[in-house]
Amino acid sequence: MRNKLITEYTDEELINNEKKLKILTVILGASIILLFSATIVLALSKGFTPLMIFPICLLPLLIVSIINWKGFEKEIKRRNLK
Repeated sequence: MRNKLITEYTDEELINNEKKLKILTVILGASIILLFSATIVLALSKGFTPLMIFPICLLPLLIVSIINWKGFEKEIKRRNLK
């Protein structure tokens, strides 16, 4: 099965997917902020450990998620759905 382009979604699918992506992006962002703060605390108390790289590795996923979210928002505005 191939992925649909944003322009191929129906209006209802577009709005539902945009809402889901918005929620997931916010949760991912909050999780990364929490991981960064935990990393700073651990670095101050125990020094550097390899697990401290994990929040940095999640940043590209957050960036891609934000770009996709903005794409959905642009398509919704283009269709005058909001």
